[in-house]
Amino acid sequence: MTDMSAKSVASSVAKKAATSAHRLPKATILPHRSATRGHNDIGWLNTYHSFSFASWYNPKYNGFGSLRVLNEDRVQPNSGFPTHPHRDFEIFSYGISGELTHRDSLVKKGQEDGVNSDQFYRVSRGDVQFTTGGTGIAHSEYNEHKSDHVHFLQIWAVPWKRGLPPTYHTSHFSDESKREAADKGQFVPILSPLAAGPDATRAQETEAKPKLAGTIPIHADFGMGATLLAPEKTATWTVGLGQPGVVTEANKRKVFVHLPMTTKYKKAAGSARIRLDGRDDAILEEGDGAFVDIVNAGDKLTVESIGTAEAEVVVLDTA
Repeated sequence: MTDMSAKSVASSVAKKAATSAHRLPKATILPHRSATRGHNDIGWLNTYHSFSFASWYNPKYNGFGSLRVLNEDRVQPNSGFPTHPHRDFEIFSYGISGELTHRDSLVKKGQEDGVNSDQFYRVSRGDVQFTTGGTGIAHSEYNEHKSDHVHFLQIWAVPWKRGLPPTYHTSHFSDESKREAADKGQFVPILSPLAAGPDATRAQETEAKPKLAGTIPIHADFGMGATLLAPEKTATWTVGLGQPGVVTEANKRKVFVHLPMTTKYKKAAGSARIRLDGRDDAILEEGDGAFVDIVNAGDKLTVESIGTAEAEVVVLDTA
């Protein structure tokens, strides 16, 4: 065998081995490094933008499917976002640490007695506060704590149609449930599409039944999940939220993976790192994200924890 043919055989074997190690050989996975995010620190707010937002614009990062905004925010004590309006976006906050107080525009401080969670809610770790902007809604988001900052993700998605009735939903997804899911190699589902779909009646909107029980309903062909992976653990995200019929568009789906900065701002030993689909060119550090494209419902995306600290992994599954 000539040197050239030996090299050819070796190359072929290496390619086959690499492909067999990947569950998604046709998918493209492109990391979005933390350093390539937009960043703005104005004192009371330290924010990172995975996609173009407010005063930061990058034509490479204008969204991914129906996903439009992913901001990783830290708000200092006794500060926050004053009352502001939203329209025609699905907006949700995912609590990482601290406490973010959501107030409907009609609820003033000191007047919370008898107010329901739609109008007043303190978002803590593991909580998700969800807003359908629809025809128009106004609220404030403040860190009312005297000494601790709040760390959360704010995420926006484009709904399947404009002019929806404004609504709020809140739910808690505990660390225990995420660790139990991780022990089984799974994610906890957090969002799934409204079961009644784009043509939902007012009664079905009020019922707010999601496609997957236990999740928050979103007006989009969209899903979200999270897990807490200890070092050397692996979890698998099944594209389309794992069951037939949950999403409308089964083909040409996209998954954005985000690894929040959960240890970089603590006095903790080690840091979180993950590897996607067994690919050494798809290793994420804290603050990094990744665009996973050319996948279909039912495909399996593996996430390995290869760092020295527990990895909190968020996945956003969209058409």
